Amino acid sequence: MKKYFSGGYYQVFLIRILFIFLLFTFTRILFYFFNYPYFKDIDFLSVIKILFFGLRFDLGAIIITYSPFIILSILPLHFKSAKYYQVILLVFFSLSTAISQAANLLDCGYFHYTLSRTTSNIFNTIGLGTDFITLLPQYLKDFWYLFLIWICIIILSILFFIKTKITKPLLVSEKYFNFYIKEILIFVLISTFSFIGARGGVQLRPINIITAGKYASSKNTAIVLNTPFTIIKTIGKSEIKYIPYYNNDELSKIYSPVKYYYNPDKEFKSKNVVLIILESFSREYIGALNKNMENGYYKGYTPFLDSLIDKSLVFPNTYANTKRSVEAIPAILVGIPALMNDSYISSKYSGNTINSIAGLLKTKGYSSAFYHGGTNGTMGFDNFVKMAGFDRYYGRTEYNNDKDYDGKWGIFDDKFLQFTAVQLTKMKQPFVAAVYTLSSHHPYIIPDNMKGLFPKGELAIHQSIAYTDYSLKQFFKKVSKEKWFDNTLFVITADHASESVFPYYQTRSGIYSIPLIFYQKNNINPCKNITLAQQTAILPSILDYLNFDHPFVSFGESVFDTTHSHYAINYMDHTYQLIQDGYAYTFDGNMGISLYNLTNDSLMKNNILENSTNIAKDLDRKIKAIIQSYNLRMIKNKLVVK
Repeated sequence: MKKYFSGGYYQVFLIRILFIFLLFTFTRILFYFFNYPYFKDIDFLSVIKILFFGLRFDLGAIIITYSPFIILSILPLHFKSAKYYQVILLVFFSLSTAISQAANLLDCGYFHYTLSRTTSNIFNTIGLGTDFITLLPQYLKDFWYLFLIWICIIILSILFFIKTKITKPLLVSEKYFNFYIKEILIFVLISTFSFIGARGGVQLRPINIITAGKYASSKNTAIVLNTPFTIIKTIGKSEIKYIPYYNNDELSKIYSPVKYYYNPDKEFKSKNVVLIILESFSREYIGALNKNMENGYYKGYTPFLDSLIDKSLVFPNTYANTKRSVEAIPAILVGIPALMNDSYISSKYSGNTINSIAGLLKTKGYSSAFYHGGTNGTMGFDNFVKMAGFDRYYGRTEYNNDKDYDGKWGIFDDKFLQFTAVQLTKMKQPFVAAVYTLSSHHPYIIPDNMKGLFPKGELAIHQSIAYTDYSLKQFFKKVSKEKWFDNTLFVITADHASESVFPYYQTRSGIYSIPLIFYQKNNINPCKNITLAQQTAILPSILDYLNFDHPFVSFGESVFDTTHSHYAINYMDHTYQLIQDGYAYTFDGNMGISLYNLTNDSLMKNNILENSTNIAKDLDRKIKAIIQSYNLRMIKNKLVVK
């Protein structure tokens, strides 16, 4: 029998591993061609780039799916090259190939239905369950040739293994000690490499599905990934349970996240947009939004924001959708609230196709960038924003001067915001930029040369809030001198609220209270608008303000829309809270738990659920529709308008 390759034991081992990589690349190419209509906008060079970077995800999947074969191949045993032992290796090699390539080939056809790589929820009747079982017979009928390809791959892998002969068996002389020392060193070396390869490198966090956003847009990340990888990375991840509270017709009448605000009688406003997200900036800290506190003597810790509020359109009745930074970014930039146990960025749904402020405005010729002075890789922001369509990411690495590093999170706010101001001026107009501060995050570090300049307040965070406010003042001082400033809409909000002193900000609704400020020099009438708002309202509000002419998905209403009822929703400890029409309603997924009249009972002391059945019924109907729509669209990958 003709040999494909022959050589020493570890030479053969290496060539077998390389063969596995070829199989993964082959099925990735098949995946691309089977789904070419969906990926036809990718040019040839981009395809080559994707194939190359896809190897990083293949490495992790191969090390895990072929781990029995790899471990048995490198154990420090003197009889590894014996025929019977090679038969054992062949069995594990073939089984791993069959399983991994079955997964890859499955998505060559099934991707058409889901528009995302299959995840571990394929093993559960919830999520893919019903639809998968329904589609399976038709799938086998339509893609019978994929089954034949799978059989051919298995046969080819067996033949390849057999024909890669070990012509130089491991030699064990009288000096067993030397032999085993060498074998142990090889085992440790390969094991170490495998560990690094499985996590995708030595970076801050192991690679995940969201990492694919570093190499392709959210629409195209499925090519970068492979199905074994997406299944492995989602095993054990809590998944969304789809509960059909209503049939499709009823659901569409009660609630829909599809938004369309275009006014044909007006032109699109080609304005720059700078979205500033302030770390941990509770509404409580802003004096201008709490003039009733301390008998009118409360000053807060944000003198600059107070002055800007006097010139801005402000929505003091604004709530965060989350208590975590990692969940706030999808809510603000994409319009996806945090209504599940995992953050969207780390969830099994992070490979879904999404629309974002950057991606949507890109259709209008906008350039885009995300600025965050944190260490690159923090909370997966860098990969997420690239997947969301942002052109550039600027972090601690891009700042490239650790003299201004706070020793914990990243670059001090005053320094990084000055850097951001310079970079904004270099951007091609019109542009959309998201700027995310960090110094008001625990442990609340401020530069040594500024200690003592700001009031310490009652909480440790107060001094850092004042410092960030000062940094923001210097930022505006710098950018106000630029030509693009007058044509720029600034939207200022927070990622989440933080520690509090006043009782209201310690209630279930108050703990989500954040600012929302719209400012454009000489273009917005200053006032405080009592319209209810939330983080997911920011995306539709900006697009409404600009008169964007395409529909999109967002779980929030524009603050400028007077035709819909406004609401705010959040999720914590397996319970949902819906705020609407002056009431706060909590729901556990099955039934209502509490109802509070926020107008008359701001401290939420009197649960009126049993005595307000009609109000509770309306809110129950709304929250169920939001949850059902959210879960359905997340599971089915329907977060964009086709």
